[in-house]
Amino acid sequence: MSATTAAEAELALQARQAAQASDGYWQGVFRRVRRDPVTIACSLVLLTMFLAIVFAPLIAPYDPYQGSMIRRLRPIGTPGHLLGTDELGRDIVTRLLFGGRLSWFMGIVPVAMAFVVGTFLGVLAGFAGGRTNMLIMRVTDVFYAFPSVLLAVAISGALGAGIMNAVLALTLVFVPPIIRVAESVTQGVRNLDFVDAARASGAGAFTVVRVHVLGNVLGPIFIYATSLISVCMILASGLSFLGLGTRPPEAEWGLMLNTLRTAIYVQPWVAVLPGACIFVTSICFNLVSDGLRQAMDVKG
Repeated sequence: MSATTAAEAELALQARQAAQASDGYWQGVFRRVRRDPVTIACSLVLLTMFLAIVFAPLIAPYDPYQGSMIRRLRPIGTPGHLLGTDELGRDIVTRLLFGGRLSWFMGIVPVAMAFVVGTFLGVLAGFAGGRTNMLIMRVTDVFYAFPSVLLAVAISGALGAGIMNAVLALTLVFVPPIIRVAESVTQGVRNLDFVDAARASGAGAFTVVRVHVLGNVLGPIFIYATSLISVCMILASGLSFLGLGTRPPEAEWGLMLNTLRTAIYVQPWVAVLPGACIFVTSICFNLVSDGLRQAMDVKG
């Protein structure tokens, strides 16, 4: 057997062993998640809410925009209106179902966009180093000079009210923290033995990043990004509450809190329902993120 053939056989064996180790790792992650009742319960709650808002047009009992002044501010348990009605006589169950669509959209889409942009810039900064790292990280540090809430309000105020402007503002808020996490984990991976071996074998920088670096850094970055969904949803609701996000007559949980706040002394339980939805969704996303992080921690 020639030296070239032997080297190719050795590389193939190492690739198979790496694949088997990866399969075993993800099987262990899945097994640990299944043994975590809190993560499973929160995942089921989120799945139920997701299916409810997706099929809202089929299961909602009323039109979310049609009201009646003779039915306004009905209490919880009113016949035909299980959770009562709002200040314009619109059914709360229907408004919550349709409002969940916008709330979830404004909570997930900005984080997903920030995940893509932040991962690209963070991995680039961590792998390239030098001036590239300095430029990206110093610009990132500028955003850290402002609290996330004030930054979101400032950007939304500059862009103007509207769903897409709020999504863009929230994306800009969450890109910097994801860049920092991506840069940190990439710095820890780029000098490991298998990366040095790939470089020594003649692999280009793009191949090394795509094959060897991304597979080891995407997991931690993704888990961190999922923990931001709850924060993003709260910020999005806050923007709508302040009139910088969703505008009437759209149904959105933060906007519903704003419009129902004047009814807090008349029908307090009806008025707090959108806030309860925000709270439950945020807590579930946080607990699921914590469960995934613990399951992916090999030392745990």
